[in-house]
Amino acid sequence: DHLQEVKDGSKTVEEAIHLSTNKQGSGIGSSAHIGAGALSRNVKSAPMTLNEILAFLNSFVKKLTASNVKNKHATFHGIWSAYHDLVAKHLYPWDQEYLRRMPPRRQDGSIYLSVVSFRDEFCVETLKDAFNKAKNPDNLFIGLVQQNCEDENCRRGSNVGPDPDCYNLFCSSSMGKKHCNNGQIRLLRMKEAESLGPYMARYFASKLWMGEQWYMQIDSHMSFLQNWDALSIQMLEKAPSEKPVISNLPPPHTSNLQEKIAVAAPRLCGAVFATSDIEGQIVRLEGSYNYDRVKLDTPRFAPFVAAGYLIAHSDMLRDVPFDPFLPYLFLGEEILLSARLWTSGYDIFSPTISLVGHRYERNQQPKFWEAIHMAFTNGVHNPLQMLVLNRIKQQLGYPESARDMIKPKTLLTAVEQYSMGHSRSLDEYLKIVGLNVS
Repeated sequence: DHLQEVKDGSKTVEEAIHLSTNKQGSGIGSSAHIGAGALSRNVKSAPMTLNEILAFLNSFVKKLTASNVKNKHATFHGIWSAYHDLVAKHLYPWDQEYLRRMPPRRQDGSIYLSVVSFRDEFCVETLKDAFNKAKNPDNLFIGLVQQNCEDENCRRGSNVGPDPDCYNLFCSSSMGKKHCNNGQIRLLRMKEAESLGPYMARYFASKLWMGEQWYMQIDSHMSFLQNWDALSIQMLEKAPSEKPVISNLPPPHTSNLQEKIAVAAPRLCGAVFATSDIEGQIVRLEGSYNYDRVKLDTPRFAPFVAAGYLIAHSDMLRDVPFDPFLPYLFLGEEILLSARLWTSGYDIFSPTISLVGHRYERNQQPKFWEAIHMAFTNGVHNPLQMLVLNRIKQQLGYPESARDMIKPKTLLTAVEQYSMGHSRSLDEYLKIVGLNVS
């Protein structure tokens, strides 16, 4: 009822839903989260079940598909507007309920591995290697967001036909059956044309967490060191912080990780302002380098996290939740996540040894922005991404994206719910890492 007021900035989405709820006689006051008002008529406190979560997410993806079809020929402004309205009406209120009902963190050594795959033929090998190389495979749980082309005329390099089904291939394998039957693989299927980019895929994967003690996120084309899980936990426990996050840009998948145990892992320490016209001067992270001559047992502090490999205290999903209003992005998520983690009291470290390898050369593989062009019109992704990047830039303090400058105002919807923490200041973080966005 109040969507237009949200869109023109005269009301926040929290105020709008609270007003709608009061009209229905809830009589509940405001809260820091939208869920308190909107859900007060039927308050639930128990954690959501996996079936409950998947039922909602699948329903939302169906609504997204219908919206995309309806807005096939929309401008990039029209695409954003349609997505914003869909999320404000459905996904955001649900997300706030989910955050209120998150399960408690377990203390059993379990690891939740977030894997997002976009038409990736190497996904199944990643899952197999993760379990094969784990010291405690029964304590490993994977949330897989699989985005595939399922038609007979799908093209992937020189190949034609449906993409390899990572989940089915793994679960039908001799080593995968046991883990799938034990419920250790949680799956959200999406079609290629439903892709919202890697950040939103990680958003969906984060909702499949069921209280595991540690949270790890990777790309779907990785290799692993033997006993990577136990060594990861060992590093986290040795890090001098109550809320550690360990991350870097891993070495190539062709590296002999066993041989690299003897040397210090590369560290992610540099950042630059992008200079391309299609990147909006967003901060980009430079590659990892071997800064240390001596390998230490205690992880060293680092300024940034890489989205394709990090492992952390799983309360980060509660304290620094993924933002559902950041679709269509390939840029900006890493500097935003780094700043949000640090300001929320999390300390970032480099790994002491390289535990994973990454397949960097994927030139002939499909890219998600091609799916955006297929879903809408050719060439629409770059201006769409530039528009959405303003939400990130506003949070980081770019003057051209200041609150009074940013348009449309829907880019600010619920931004406070998914922005900087209150343990340390953004200004202090930017000074420490040597960035001046103004």
